[in-house]
Amino acid sequence: MTAAEAFDAQAFVRRLTTQPGVYRMLDGGGEVLYVGKARNLKKRVSSYFLRASGNPRIEAMVDQVAAIEISITASEDEALLLESSLIKSLKPRYNVCLRDDKSYPYLRLTGHRYPRIVFHRGARKPNERYFGPFPSAATVRETISTLQKVFEVRGCSDSYFEARTRPCLQHQIRRCSAPCVGLVSEADYAASVDAVSDVMQGRAESLVRALQSRMDEQAAALDFESAARTRDRIAAIRRMQETKIVTGLKGDADVVVLESINGLTGVGVMSIRAGQNRGQVQHFPRVPKDVSAEELMGEFLAQHYTSHAPPDELIVNVAPAEADWLTHALSEAAGRKLVIKAQVRDVRRRLRDMASASLREALKHRVLSRQNIGSRLLALQARFALERVPERLECFDISHSRGEETMASCVVFGSEGADKSQYRRFAINGITPGDDYAAIRQAVLRRFKHVVSGESPCPDVLLIDGGKGQLASAMSALEELAVEPPLILGVAKGSARKPGLEQLFMPGKNEALRLDDDDPALHLIQQVRDEAHRFAITGHRGRRAKARTRSELDDIPGLGPVRRQALLRRFGGMRQLRRASLDELQKVEGFHRALARRVYDHLHENPSG
Repeated sequence: MTAAEAFDAQAFVRRLTTQPGVYRMLDGGGEVLYVGKARNLKKRVSSYFLRASGNPRIEAMVDQVAAIEISITASEDEALLLESSLIKSLKPRYNVCLRDDKSYPYLRLTGHRYPRIVFHRGARKPNERYFGPFPSAATVRETISTLQKVFEVRGCSDSYFEARTRPCLQHQIRRCSAPCVGLVSEADYAASVDAVSDVMQGRAESLVRALQSRMDEQAAALDFESAARTRDRIAAIRRMQETKIVTGLKGDADVVVLESINGLTGVGVMSIRAGQNRGQVQHFPRVPKDVSAEELMGEFLAQHYTSHAPPDELIVNVAPAEADWLTHALSEAAGRKLVIKAQVRDVRRRLRDMASASLREALKHRVLSRQNIGSRLLALQARFALERVPERLECFDISHSRGEETMASCVVFGSEGADKSQYRRFAINGITPGDDYAAIRQAVLRRFKHVVSGESPCPDVLLIDGGKGQLASAMSALEELAVEPPLILGVAKGSARKPGLEQLFMPGKNEALRLDDDDPALHLIQQVRDEAHRFAITGHRGRRAKARTRSELDDIPGLGPVRRQALLRRFGGMRQLRRASLDELQKVEGFHRALARRVYDHLHENPSG
């Protein structure tokens, strides 16, 4: 008898509470099949077992249930929020799951006495101002660059700010007013920061009027240089406004649309902030069969807006299931009332239609891309006589600069192309600098230990960027772990190092294999290899940049980032710090005699700089 057959659902239901909560259905192996919420746990869970649902997906799931876990919540709203959180973390097979719920990028004004303007993604901090969301990181960075040109608000880190003794290059090119060295008063700097806030909240017109009055006063006082700068600032604000798409709405709203083409489903979120269209982001959730559009919309809104702050208004093209419950729960979580509107007209309808058209276009391109990937996977299967069409390809590459800051990459491709949520980088340490063979071996060992433990699936195809030596190193690691993917290839560029002339090496074969340059299987191998190369290089560059910015203070035991910053804030820079006496070091906040002695000895044992 299987665990599912042994599970006594009727007895379990009889003992259930009628309180609100969340239930998790598990199979015989302990895998979570489904997470659901309930106003009444007894009534909701019993509905799965008292009668046939008529839904093949639900019936197939119920047949596998070997256990049910319950979490009682204080309210129905809390149950909905907990359900969304568990779905995102557990990704159950029978739930709608967002594939990559990476947070949106925002523009942030920090809470410092002289705030900095920075790119932000992730959790919010109190006493700081956030503007967004934006559809892409590039849009945020472009906006920051423009705002710094216009308002000269700093973007440097607080530690860099505190350590300055003279203006940096940003001041010389008129992108920062140099508050670090007192070239602008705190009041004037605060006015510039408030102006940034006004522009980002759609209040540019009142700001322009104030600047025009100031320009007139400067001209009347014959301060023509200042008047010219103010004029240029007004012109720059006007240009910023001209690039914004005005929607006709006055407040904040998200337009959330759901569309399906050829079995592929997408959800588009168009962000309207202060009446301006900030752009649209498309999501392609994992959707089990037989899920209704209403259920999918409800699941998406619940999962998405428990991670991202919702605006006051959500305009949808499909009314979500349990809309009243969802609206109330999201309002409670946000601390303000929000509305979900499915029946709209005029400007809202035009915006909804525009979002739907954009999403359908994205779906068409994704369908074509999927078909292209599918044909290449079939070609790869046929070319290497694989038993089935590959579902997961992985490729490793190594990047370094003369052996320094070595970084390995592992990229993953599937039936829909690159699966970036599965990408991994490995910082390679403990090898002879420049030893690519040892680097590949270390990376493969670290990656495939997760396969052995069952935490990660084994790929159907493993590609190693390199020739016989790199392939042999990878095989050594795999043999040590007793793991062998169905197909393993070393991908070398050949003597001419031109695309289409790649040499493919297979374990146990001395001769390289060459595929025709128009072979779809080769095109797939090239695509995956090139992506691994890109991912390794960007990781290496980041590691190299971080190494270059390391301070020699990083090597002092017991001196963490907070105390390092306190030192630099107190003395202004390394030159002044080296001149400090032991007693002066001990007066720094958070320093005791032993730590001050360690810092003093380190600086005088290493006098360079």
